[in-house]
Amino acid sequence: MDIDQELAKRMLIEGGTLVFLDVPEGTDFGMDMKNWITDFNFKGMKMIPPGLHFISYSARNKHGDATPRVGFFHNFKKSEILVRKWDPNAEDISLEDFSAEEVDRIRSNLLQLDRYLAPYPLEIYRDWRKLSEGITDDLLGRLSPEKVLIRSALELESTPESSKKRRRTLDKEEALLPQLSPKPATALRITEVPEFKWPEGATPADITKHSLDSSFALEKIISSFKEPLDIIGEMQVCYICFLIGHSLEAFEQWKDLLLLLCASEDALARQRAVFSRFLTVMSTHLQEIPEDFMVDVVAGKNAVYLGMKKLFQNIKESGESVDTRLKSQAERLKQQLESKFGWGFSKEDEEEDDEDAPVVVDLSEELL
Repeated sequence: MDIDQELAKRMLIEGGTLVFLDVPEGTDFGMDMKNWITDFNFKGMKMIPPGLHFISYSARNKHGDATPRVGFFHNFKKSEILVRKWDPNAEDISLEDFSAEEVDRIRSNLLQLDRYLAPYPLEIYRDWRKLSEGITDDLLGRLSPEKVLIRSALELESTPESSKKRRRTLDKEEALLPQLSPKPATALRITEVPEFKWPEGATPADITKHSLDSSFALEKIISSFKEPLDIIGEMQVCYICFLIGHSLEAFEQWKDLLLLLCASEDALARQRAVFSRFLTVMSTHLQEIPEDFMVDVVAGKNAVYLGMKKLFQNIKESGESVDTRLKSQAERLKQQLESKFGWGFSKEDEEEDDEDAPVVVDLSEELL
């Protein structure tokens, strides 16, 4: 892709700068959707377009082994200089802020630093904007770990026996395993997606209804955000943390929110803007996700495939309650998925998937 020369010229003046001092040689360093292996004289990046970016790195420990990837978001202002330094003792980045005087001193020496700064790869900027637009500072403040860094390998600690949450039945072997949870302030503060989708005190009939349609749970979560579209923003944050930051925790949340939206039929008309944005974002996400990651699990009835199939079916059967623009948007996404992954959404495929349909049971005796 040809780089927009006007954008490049503008970034020389308006672009932000990341000064990353003392980065060990051989570190896997990345910004947004591109990564490099650093050499001994790497000191950061220049010409960074103003706005939100994701910085990631994976150094080598004292044994020469690559460490799990770590990343963080930063919203660069015009001509901003962000200074970070490597802490060799912690074998990690130091998040200690540099004083205004220290930053000014670095700014005055930028000409001397320039040859050690790699230019931002502007050819990826358009795709990055598609991934990140809609993520606000408020939303990042809500979701980011208190300690800022997003780790692909969570730091875990044992959970006290009294606070363990046990399912009704557990395999004997699993019951013997220690219960672990992330260390305080180190995990993403993701929104909890309830295991049970019905309101408290629901009748057996209501439980069946809400088990088939997750609209109640979806709209309860939407109401917890500052803006309704923030639920899609959380999906975008989680997707970036998974795709670039290698966080499986983030992937599970992305998938849980996706399945919740796909199973919410009654909310389609009431939350039209949310679903329209969801379809747009899913077009980008499923275009960028590594193809082998999705294809490998299609044969096993991939949950994403089944969720999207359910959503397309809900929209198709919605009648006049859903407008034609949303239906057209869904049809375009369906064709995209059929082309990219070879997924089928025909009537024949629906019949093959009947075994995956939810089973409705009478819970009245069990609840009494």
